[in-house]
Amino acid sequence: MFTGTYTAIVTPFKNGQLDEAALERLVKAQVKGGVDGIVPVGTTGESPTVDYEEHIHIIALAVKFAAGKIKVLAGTGGNSTSEAVHLTERAEKAGADGSLQVAPYYNKPTQEGLFQHFREVARKTRLPIILYSIPGRCGVEIGVDTVKRLAQACPNIIGIKEAGGNPDRVSQLRAALGPKFEILSGDDALTLPFMAVGAQGVISVASNVIPRQVAQMVRAFARGDLRGAMNLHRKYYPLFKDLFIETNPVPVKAALAMMGLIQEEYRLPLVPMNPKNRQVLQATLQACGVLR
Repeated sequence: MFTGTYTAIVTPFKNGQLDEAALERLVKAQVKGGVDGIVPVGTTGESPTVDYEEHIHIIALAVKFAAGKIKVLAGTGGNSTSEAVHLTERAEKAGADGSLQVAPYYNKPTQEGLFQHFREVARKTRLPIILYSIPGRCGVEIGVDTVKRLAQACPNIIGIKEAGGNPDRVSQLRAALGPKFEILSGDDALTLPFMAVGAQGVISVASNVIPRQVAQMVRAFARGDLRGAMNLHRKYYPLFKDLFIETNPVPVKAALAMMGLIQEEYRLPLVPMNPKNRQVLQATLQACGVLR
């Protein structure tokens, strides 16, 4: 249902407000680039700095601009279960195709707390849910046993975005959950290693910048064209890495601004890149053929 390439799309701002025209351009570029879907208001979409109404408005606009041509997997997680439920219910009404549910961050629940949190969200929506384990951001990993419990208890929990940086986790998840449970890489640089041991695609930051190339890489690997996939990986690996030279989404928004697609604007506590890192990123974009 959510296999392939999903772009964790940025939220463009202009003069402190959502830049709706820029968001429309970005979504339409994703459609044209051949991705399978977009993920609005995830980490890359600066979900921590938008308020509830903005959050839902961004999802509704993403649905409108996608126009049924690609899927919309809405970021509606939270560190408060009631907040995650509220956002997910609103996203369902807005027409999202599914929900990405990040592990509660900062409050570090136990595995039992994680189970009860995600089960409660799943009970309150008909949307299919992709869990999101990113311990580097959240301070807690969704354990393999917990994922298995959730998949057994909640038919609409159908997959996981795995962003722990460890291919062995993919093998563990695949062994525990069988072939139908969907596993997506949460790290562009690890997409192919993850797919080699059972993942079925990626929720990508880089595809904001190179949607067609990331989609081609994922599809090539899925159809067994390993050489083609590896050639794309090697060409764009420096970009995969340098889009994280500072905290995401600062570099990817800087890259999109260099390409003339958005205003380079963030909300505090995010700030523009330091000049040295900006030069590195610009050189990488030029070397990869993204900028002339």
